Amino acid sequence: MKGNEKVLAALNANLADELTAISQYMVHSEMLANWGFDVLHEAKEKQAIDEMHHAEWLIARILFLEGTPIVSRLNPMQIGAVIKDMILNDQAAELGAVKSYNEAITLAHEVKDQGTVDLLMKIIVDEERHEDWAEAQLDQIERMGLENYLTNQTKGAA
Repeated sequence: MKGNEKVLAALNANLADELTAISQYMVHSEMLANWGFDVLHEAKEKQAIDEMHHAEWLIARILFLEGTPIVSRLNPMQIGAVIKDMILNDQAAELGAVKSYNEAITLAHEVKDQGTVDLLMKIIVDEERHEDWAEAQLDQIERMGLENYLTNQTKGAA
């Protein structure tokens, strides 16, 4: 089924966002593991895996619409040097993804591509959940202080 060129371009832009998020989140995940923050490591690794599924679904949709998935394009990564910066950078990526997905959903509605709308709606729910997680972490840091927050992010503390 031949897809709309603007929709295909939007899907490839979303794919670049997902591929970038995978890389950024995996780097953050491994940094957290290296520092011994196992709880945060596992949470961030799970988010990276979610982003891998999103990329897989986008690639499948692009192929279904007879487009070419562009998997060689990455956006600049924002690697945090400290945990709070990691959370802030990843939250910014999620907020950008939500905005981008909302724009792509609007476009898909305009060209009456309900299959793409349905896929993007499924993905945006995950992106909003990831952003909400980051917001909760930042709230916890604010309420209990960074040191107390980090104490709860190791398996030894559990």
